[in-house]
Amino acid sequence: MAETETGGSASVQEDSSGAGSKLLRFLGKLIVIFAIAYTMAAGYMYLNQRSFVFVPSGELETPADKGLDTVSVEIIEMADGTKITAWTAEPTEPGAPTVIYFHGNSSNLSNRSPRFKQIVDSGYGLYAPTHRGYAGSEGSPSEAALVSDALEHYDRVAAGGTPIIVHGESLGTGLAAAVGAERPDAGLVVLEAPYTALVDMASESYPWLPVNLLMKDPMKTRERIGNVAAPVLILHGTEDAVIPVEHGKRLFDDASDPKELLVIDGAGHSDLWKRGLWETVQDKWQALQS
Repeated sequence: MAETETGGSASVQEDSSGAGSKLLRFLGKLIVIFAIAYTMAAGYMYLNQRSFVFVPSGELETPADKGLDTVSVEIIEMADGTKITAWTAEPTEPGAPTVIYFHGNSSNLSNRSPRFKQIVDSGYGLYAPTHRGYAGSEGSPSEAALVSDALEHYDRVAAGGTPIIVHGESLGTGLAAAVGAERPDAGLVVLEAPYTALVDMASESYPWLPVNLLMKDPMKTRERIGNVAAPVLILHGTEDAVIPVEHGKRLFDDASDPKELLVIDGAGHSDLWKRGLWETVQDKWQALQS
């Protein structure tokens, strides 16, 4: 009886050991499959990341096509030979500033024509360059290239002696802050729906990826904003589903005085102009002159 019981126990142990080994092999295969899938996904995101950040589209129309008869088209050769298109207009009011306008990540200058009309109709000057790789311009966009271009654009306008408002829209807020940090003579830096950093946006969208290691263009506005010597005006909507309003609030906390934050209740990412953004900028500029 004892011998029979001993043999049965050994058999059970062998079966249990075999089942355990199979489970371990199965789990090992799952881990390998997961690792391969994760590596492939991370590699795809790394290789294609700029197509998520920079989204040019459409054909660039002429200012005249958009009812901007006083706005000219300039083809500007940057320091590295890349040709960039800019829409420009001189101020028509004595002492009025020129607005250097850095647009967002999608579409092209044509879609911003209603904004440009408000600017020039107010007697202000306009200097709106396209980003590299967008309709009307050569090259490929990257943080290093766009920041370098932005500084060149600023210096080009500043050489004319006009006061300058540096305005950034969405993606362009990173460029506006970078210019403000390097050019203390700017009259006003306006950030419309800004982000603390592109890498922060990516971390929020893809928390499962090590974006701090993978991001080619982190665009850390939060590290530049404190070095902006010019007055800073930040505008953000409470219902912004693209860049949450908390980004604007954090940048305001990090910015140096003088600074102002206007949070517009109910506004989304793209309707701040419809809710009085340009009038707010004008009022701010006039207050700075008094």
